[in-house]
Amino acid sequence: MRRAAKLAALFAVLLPALPASGASAAALPPIRHVFVIVLENENGSTTFGPGSPAPYLAKTLPSQGAYLPNYYAIGHESNDNYVAMISGQAPNPENQGDCQDFDNLEPGTIGSDGQAVGDGCVFPADVPTIASQLDGAGLTWRDYNQSMGDDPTREASACGHPGVGDQDNTQSGTAADEYATRHNPFVYFHSIIDDTTLCDTHVVNLSYLTQDLSSAADTPNYVFITPDLCADGHDLTCATPGRPGGFAGIEQFLQQWVPVITNSPAFKTQDGLLMITFDESDSYDDNEAVATDSSACCGEIAGPNSAEPGIHGPGGGVVGAVLLSPCIKPGTVSTVAYNHYSMLRSVEDIFGLGHIGYAQLPGEVSFGPDIFNRPCGAAPPVTLRAPPLASSASARPTVPLKWKATGADAASAKTFTVQVKRTSSTGGRWRTLLKATTKRSVRFHGREGATYQFRVRANSPNGLAGSWAMARTVVPSRTRVSGARYHGSWRLAPLRDGWNGHALIGARGASMTLRFRGGTLELIGSVWPQGGLARITLNRHTRTINLHSRVAHARHVLYRAVLRAGSHRLLIRVIRGPVPIEAVGILNRRG
Repeated sequence: MRRAAKLAALFAVLLPALPASGASAAALPPIRHVFVIVLENENGSTTFGPGSPAPYLAKTLPSQGAYLPNYYAIGHESNDNYVAMISGQAPNPENQGDCQDFDNLEPGTIGSDGQAVGDGCVFPADVPTIASQLDGAGLTWRDYNQSMGDDPTREASACGHPGVGDQDNTQSGTAADEYATRHNPFVYFHSIIDDTTLCDTHVVNLSYLTQDLSSAADTPNYVFITPDLCADGHDLTCATPGRPGGFAGIEQFLQQWVPVITNSPAFKTQDGLLMITFDESDSYDDNEAVATDSSACCGEIAGPNSAEPGIHGPGGGVVGAVLLSPCIKPGTVSTVAYNHYSMLRSVEDIFGLGHIGYAQLPGEVSFGPDIFNRPCGAAPPVTLRAPPLASSASARPTVPLKWKATGADAASAKTFTVQVKRTSSTGGRWRTLLKATTKRSVRFHGREGATYQFRVRANSPNGLAGSWAMARTVVPSRTRVSGARYHGSWRLAPLRDGWNGHALIGARGASMTLRFRGGTLELIGSVWPQGGLARITLNRHTRTINLHSRVAHARHVLYRAVLRAGSHRLLIRVIRGPVPIEAVGILNRRG
């Protein structure tokens, strides 16, 4: 206890300088779902080295995400590592021995460093975990355990664990049940197992995962996955006939479940993060006498309860890790040193939580830009260019559309969705022109006398859609409006700087009269150096428009009016100079 007091004093000096949450938290991407898969008892050099017996884990998955060759366990044997991952609690002699008996940690008083002092397996109710942190923040979590409850005489199918004080009879697998309690850290905290409803609904069989992944809304923010003794590689030969163990079991499990996770809506559309690692390095040499790797990193200290977390050294050795996320560039390799406390700290920072246990050690850092090196989150904004007025010279008026992503993350826009709505037709429903296209332009063919709205948005690599960019184009009627009466000198002539078609040019004294029954009226023409004056009379209301400008501007809406249903009369009279009128558009025309 004298040693524990010294460590507590050390923490009292070091910890005040630390922020409540990691300084690296601000740099973390907007990840909303974290998935953790923990495997068993392999050295990083064996798993990821040349000639790896697990090519899917060692080669395929790192090529899709990030490989962390300097990722360490924090102790030996299994249970203390699992407990550290979700609570930051350091090892004690009993969980270093894998908790053969499911008894309480006593006396369990919590020191100034956040560590529960004593020896035992089940931590007092006031010891915080990532589960209690998430609950307090209004976030969700679930712990999925393969084979739990397959043999109901061993353990329940929900919140499966021995009775407190009882011997743990799940230390070895059976032909009917390969679940191991010691690999399920959540049942080692009274704050969870004492609340029956909480535990039964959150500590469940792996079979629930597929259903929960079917929608982002049903997927917990934090997912912890424990394969059974066959699938996690612990048992080289499975007790269950026909099932592979060792690395073959690991490969089979990952090939089944990793695609299910990474293709889920939560992972793809809400920036998921999947981490795959091992609890500890291979514990013993061939004679099962000495731990082969008990190295440590990241300023790990022993804690108050055990002089050497690694039994024969300061840590649990190098195990390596693979991380997959839309926020990680495929093929990334980070040589930064991390451990299980770092993982807990990273999860806390991702969700904006404080640091508990030894996640707050001065040497622990969260996963940073060495790993999260690709823009993610919502797709970047888009600019859309479309002419406000389109040519009606041809039988199928053409509207050229161009768009591009903008901003610092423009390169993250891999595809675009393009839609159109004809507002001059009944209903006005959006119709998709291009879905998930890599194009940056398209030529849309419209109809005379119609108004179209266009919208485009970008799609990011993870499936998130950005905001819509909007544009509106009027396709006017042809130059000579059907039903209009003309007086005086009007002629059809090509118009420089105008549309592809011709303009109707009126000389002084010329007039045009049009009767119609409601709708939106648009008089479309050109403003140019030779332009003159025209008087517009609509239902006895008169307005003069000036079409003269030193710089030519074609395709202008010279006059616009929105009229209710009824009889209306439009009179256009040329006062002086040529008045080029390219078209008269009547939208939603009634009668």
